[in-house]
Amino acid sequence: MAEQPAVRRLDLGWFVRPGTETAGGAPRVEPALAYLVRHGGEVLLFDTGIGTADAGTDAHYRPFRRPLSEALAAAGLAPGDVSVVVNCHLHFDHIGGNPLFAGTPILVQAAEMALVRGGEHTPEHLVDFPGAAYEELSGEAEVRPGLWVVPTPGHTAGHQSLVVRRPDGTVVLAGQTHATASDFAASRLAATAVAEGARPPLPEPDDWPRRLLEFDPRRVLFAHDASVWEPTR
Repeated sequence: MAEQPAVRRLDLGWFVRPGTETAGGAPRVEPALAYLVRHGGEVLLFDTGIGTADAGTDAHYRPFRRPLSEALAAAGLAPGDVSVVVNCHLHFDHIGGNPLFAGTPILVQAAEMALVRGGEHTPEHLVDFPGAAYEELSGEAEVRPGLWVVPTPGHTAGHQSLVVRRPDGTVVLAGQTHATASDFAASRLAATAVAEGARPPLPEPDDWPRRLLEFDPRRVLFAHDASVWEPTR
C-alpha cells in the first residue's frame, strides 16, 4: 500500500499581540504553530517557530518560545530528518528555527524575499545564516506530487500556503492568511454570498481563497489559531 501523507501540528510557544494590533483593541495571546508533513518518504516542515529578534520586539510581543528541536524530538525526529522547509512568510515568528536547516531547501516566494532584501522586514540573522539554501518560487508550484505551494498575499506580499492532498481529504496549511479560523470562515461565507447574488454592500472577497477552495479542502489549519476550519456542506 502506498504511503499516505500525514500532517502533525507542532506547538512552538506563544506571544501576546498588543491591542493596537487586534480588531477588538484588547491584547490577545496567540500560539505559534508549525506543521510536519510526511509525504512520499519525506518529511516537510511548514514554519519553524518564534525567532529571537531584538529586545524591543521581545518587549512588544512578550514571547514564550518552545525550541523546535524539542518539538521535533517529541515527534521522533531531528532537524536532519527534514527534507524541505516551507515558510508561509519571513516574519520573525515563523522562521525562528530556520538556522537549524543549513543546506536544507527552504521554499519562499520571490516576492517575500524581495521584501527581506529591501530591509526592515525581518531580522537578517534569521534569514542569512550560514548554509541558508532558499529556493524562490514565482507563484504557484506543485513542489511534490500532491503538494502545492499557493501564493496567498495579504499579510505580506509574498505570503504562501501549502496544500496537502490526502486520500481522506485535502488539508490546507494556511499560515497567517487570517488571524483565526473564524476569520477564514467569514471570508469564505462572504465569497459564497457574492457568488449567490446577495445584494450589496458585501465584503470584497480576495482572489486567492477561491483558489484554495478549488482544492476542495476538508480542513484548513492556521499559524496563530489552534482551531480548524471545516466545510459546512
